[in-house]
Amino acid sequence: MNSTGTHRANSPMLAGVRGYIFDIDGTLALADKRLSGYQALPGASELLALLRQRGLPYVGFTNGSTKTPLQLSQALMQIGIQLDERHTMTPVSVAIDLFQRRRYKRLLVLGGEGVWKPLVEAGFDVVRSPERADDAEAVLIGWHPGFVLADLDAACRAVWEGAALYTVSKAAYVASREGRTLGISGALAAAVRSITGKNAVVVGKPSAQALACASARLGVKPAQMAIVGDDISLENAMALRGGAMSVGVHTGLSSAEDFERLPVDSQPHLSLTGVDRLLEMLT
Repeated sequence: MNSTGTHRANSPMLAGVRGYIFDIDGTLALADKRLSGYQALPGASELLALLRQRGLPYVGFTNGSTKTPLQLSQALMQIGIQLDERHTMTPVSVAIDLFQRRRYKRLLVLGGEGVWKPLVEAGFDVVRSPERADDAEAVLIGWHPGFVLADLDAACRAVWEGAALYTVSKAAYVASREGRTLGISGALAAAVRSITGKNAVVVGKPSAQALACASARLGVKPAQMAIVGDDISLENAMALRGGAMSVGVHTGLSSAEDFERLPVDSQPHLSLTGVDRLLEMLT
């Protein structure tokens, strides 16, 4: 792993990169504990401006599902981070692609507007828990802080009747300005598994489906992209499994020491203090 070394030493590693996937929380920006009220991290807006100037495509890909891609894009635009809706991804973006390929029509969704609304707009027949849909073909669990027992009951009954089970993420927490903010979807998926014995398929990072979806948005193969993020188990894992360049940043969940403690073959190709350092290396 290369650390924050010199411009001359590190820049050649980026010469073959033809597109970038950026995590959002802890990489480009930090939100409050409600995952709102974003503040841009140093260098984020300037870095994206440089990539646009050079014609290098990029996507912002969060594992959160509190907002739709449009809502997230608008929130980030307000703080100077230029990401249009097409290039702003959530795990629900991946779910839509996957569910269309599998020809699902009727879905049971545990989650707020950021989870169910894009699915409705994509043409799926969406039932929102705690309403039951025992005939659903798939259950998708997302950000759902107001969940109640009836949500769990609806999910389990659909799974018992044969519905496939998906979750946006199994991450225990995400980075915010107030430190770690608890994840919800993974906990709910674990609750459904404890009752039904059914493991949820992750549609968000670090899944192969997530990488394939982002690659299609970029029009760039994984071997020619860099994935930039703060989470060892998400962006770093997805990059290394998929053959992409991994760029770890220290502005979110993982510190330089966290990256250094990984086995050598699991360390990111670059470990940087933040995206401002990446900006320096590209200029």
